[in-house]
Amino acid sequence: MMETGQSSGSKEVDRPWARLVPSDARYQEIEIRSEEEVISWPVLESSPEVLTWCAIIRYGDDSVTIRNLSSTTIIVDGNLIQEQVVHLKNGSEIVPGPNKEGYMSYIFEVDNTLQQGEQNLKVSLDIEHAKCSICLNIWHDVVTVSPCLHNFCNGCFSEWLRRSATKPGGRNQSVVCPQCRGVVHSVGRNHFLRYIEEAILQTFASLKRSDEEYAMADTQASIKSNLVFGMPKMPSRKRPAASANDDRTMDFPCPQCAIGLEGFRCNQTTRHLQCHGCGGRMPSRPDVGVPQHCLGCNRAFCGAYWLSQGLDRNEFNIICSPQTFKPISERSIARVPDSVHQNNQYEKDVTERCIQETGMTLQAVISEWIAKFVNKEIDPSSLEVDHADVITTKTHLCNDCYEKLVNFLLYWFRITLPHHLFPPDVAGRENCWYGYGCRTQHHNSDHARKRNHVCRQTKGDPAIRP
Repeated sequence: MMETGQSSGSKEVDRPWARLVPSDARYQEIEIRSEEEVISWPVLESSPEVLTWCAIIRYGDDSVTIRNLSSTTIIVDGNLIQEQVVHLKNGSEIVPGPNKEGYMSYIFEVDNTLQQGEQNLKVSLDIEHAKCSICLNIWHDVVTVSPCLHNFCNGCFSEWLRRSATKPGGRNQSVVCPQCRGVVHSVGRNHFLRYIEEAILQTFASLKRSDEEYAMADTQASIKSNLVFGMPKMPSRKRPAASANDDRTMDFPCPQCAIGLEGFRCNQTTRHLQCHGCGGRMPSRPDVGVPQHCLGCNRAFCGAYWLSQGLDRNEFNIICSPQTFKPISERSIARVPDSVHQNNQYEKDVTERCIQETGMTLQAVISEWIAKFVNKEIDPSSLEVDHADVITTKTHLCNDCYEKLVNFLLYWFRITLPHHLFPPDVAGRENCWYGYGCRTQHHNSDHARKRNHVCRQTKGDPAIRP
């Protein structure tokens, strides 16, 4: 017979995963270490006699049961248990007899320390780092290229390979990474990052693509196992000499270094810019009349320049799409950005419903507010881009800066919207004291839902403006 406070079992672990806490402080707790623990413990308050009276069984980390091993009934959470096996939960009360009078009482407590330390490890990940740089969506069936270790959708990279193979001399030239332009030695599916992809989409359902888009991506995907590419040594395409003011950092020359286009060809002293969108290079020509830098962030983008030079981007894999950098007047928008209203998805949903109440499309709303912005009807000083006060409809902006502009305009749309156009279930919400700058809205979903955060701050620093 065991000493008071002992248990027996199999597959014992170093640390207890649960314990039975007696209501009588004279008795010690009993630690449960095995997956199937047989409990020998005092039954009567008036007697120190130890009896074997139950077994507690754990199934993985999701389920715990208790089985009565005594000759009488026991009580679990107020229910009489005879021979049946019943589930236990953290905090369950267990009495090893048919009634509470004269019998001991125990509380079942689960030790969550192990589970939290070993299984609930959470990794902080910037969602922007989980996007394919080709389609700009969250990865789908992610593949990783080496040695640079950049990640892409299987379908996107498969299409990249097909286009590369159809270029002049395509199968005899090295495959390059679409993101950094480094030579790719191999590519394979990344099963670990697929779990990251799934976790992100479960948390941020709005980032999911439509079933049709996923079906199309799957039909384009051709990488089923690791692919290794041949790497023939190619003659250097560098210019024979570089000037002191040539700031290129890559081996890829710009197309105008090799050929003359639109009457221009790079010479030995031509200064080059590296495109932030695709990594390719273009000559710096501030007097050509075509913007090469985004007015909002001053980063270089090549799409508008190469379009003016008549280049077909299908013939070159070092030119980004003109869609990455173009005038505001040529842009269109079909969905509210996920980053709107400080990434508060509840407020994003409210804005979408408010737009529906107006009977206008999102594009019509943005066009209306762009006109107000250009006409100086709203204060541009809090728009988080450079040179906000000189932006017009002809201004070239990159995708990031245009999204900031859209978010800024949707804020003004919301705070000036007539009260009757708000959906009834949100019209009565009180404003959060901290307004758009509230930090609680990012980690407390109940607060984010119950308070309106598309408003000015009324507590704290009055100088903070949206």
